Amino acid sequence: MKALHIAATGMAAQQMKVDVVSNNLANMSTTGYNARRADFADLHYQQLARPGTVSASDGSMLPSGIQVGLGVRPSAVSIVLAQGSLSQTGGDLDLAIEGPGYIEVALPSGAAGYTRDGALKRSPDGLIVTSDGYPVAPGITIPDDTRSLAINAAGEVYAYFDTQIEPELLGQLTLTGFTNEKGLEAIGSNLFLETAASGAPLVGPPGVDGLGTLRQGYLEESSVDPVREVTELIKAQRGYELNAKVITAADQMLAATTQVR
Repeated sequence: MKALHIAATGMAAQQMKVDVVSNNLANMSTTGYNARRADFADLHYQQLARPGTVSASDGSMLPSGIQVGLGVRPSAVSIVLAQGSLSQTGGDLDLAIEGPGYIEVALPSGAAGYTRDGALKRSPDGLIVTSDGYPVAPGITIPDDTRSLAINAAGEVYAYFDTQIEPELLGQLTLTGFTNEKGLEAIGSNLFLETAASGAPLVGPPGVDGLGTLRQGYLEESSVDPVREVTELIKAQRGYELNAKVITAADQMLAATTQVR
């Protein structure tokens, strides 16, 4: 009886959907987090009678055939690209990205990581880093006697000093875009890595070549919609229960078969 195996694949699929939804809800307060969506595809079909097969001597053909599905499989867990709402913080190094783009950081391995988490900090050496201490590219160092910072929409970083009236330009932050953002590999800590599916990174100043702009004193909140996620959770739970009932029904049918005398 194929129903047992088919229902088992359905239960596994709904369990994965619940896992994805639970991760979304767990990250509903994570800065710059984009919700994930579980996608599924049907499995191979057993062709008991192929459509178009000649079924009689007069040449008539089967209009639809007999194709029995063998279940479901996960096809992808993709990122739902959406701009999160902006929350005002007032921090000099809090940056929200309005539009596409990622901030590039240098990982300890030497590889480049990418994030939309703009809660940047200042290292003891004055370098602009992430909350985990990863340097932000390009490396910009803030002088010790800096009174305040100003970062405009184009990423230009200006420092104000008590000893001079005009601000000093320290450098310009850049953003990185990808042809296929959904192809990035998530590694945790709000970081992504480039993959063959994402395409090569396209680095440029904010506001140029389709990249977003920066807004100082704001952070991008998670794009998770709690109402939608709870709805998806209920749907997954109902789907799991229905597949469990199929297994129960198939087991009862098998029991009835073994009792036939």
